[in-house]
Amino acid sequence: MDTPLVLNRVVELFKEELGGNLVGIYLHGSLAMGCFNPDTSDVDLLLVVRDKLTREQMRRLAKNIIDLHDTMPNQQGLELSLVLESSLQNFVYPPPFEFHYSAFHRERYLTDNEYVCGGFEDADLAAHYTVIYHRGIALYGKPVREIFDLIDRQYYIQAIVQDVEGAVQDITNSPMYYTLNLCRVLYYLKEGVVSSKKEGGEWGLHALPSKYRPLIQRALAQYSGGARNAADSAPDELMSFASDMLAQIYESLE
Repeated sequence: MDTPLVLNRVVELFKEELGGNLVGIYLHGSLAMGCFNPDTSDVDLLLVVRDKLTREQMRRLAKNIIDLHDTMPNQQGLELSLVLESSLQNFVYPPPFEFHYSAFHRERYLTDNEYVCGGFEDADLAAHYTVIYHRGIALYGKPVREIFDLIDRQYYIQAIVQDVEGAVQDITNSPMYYTLNLCRVLYYLKEGVVSSKKEGGEWGLHALPSKYRPLIQRALAQYSGGARNAADSAPDELMSFASDMLAQIYESLE
């Protein structure tokens, strides 16, 4: 993927659509942390604006994002949330957002002319803010540390733990996602490192019991594009791993 070209197109789109209301565009996730895989990763963005958008502006924004999404070389395209600058200055948990787009919402935006995902709260934003503070990249606008404060550790923990609470039930359907995310959560709780899924898995290879090494290696291979899936890991093995990891996570929270 021609990353500079893609990011330049993204920045130009939002500068044109949002004009003087745009405070900044911030890259987070795998692309910011150097482990982007065009087959499995999306381009994660957070947009910050001064003033609320009208519903008409959000609908037009969604249409233009879809047009851009459909030309992007990575399968997952864009995932982004748009927030008010004031919500960063006066942080509340869970944080509110004005507008959201991802591949999951694409069809709804295409088929429902009235649909807008926005005006809600999302605990995941606490995790995004923390990642941006430590690892994010300002593509346009104010520097990261000028607009993002370091939020209380408890909110980051709540967000990342909430994301894996259903791992025992769900890991057989999404083995790569939960295997690496469980590692990432425990890595943070044990060592305080804000990491990517890949970095979490790499930590797990040497920090966790050796019996889990093949399972983690398979998840990392899938994440990096070296394997189609992690189906070589038996369901019982995956569920046992998830149960053990959650026990360690909850123990670390006590």
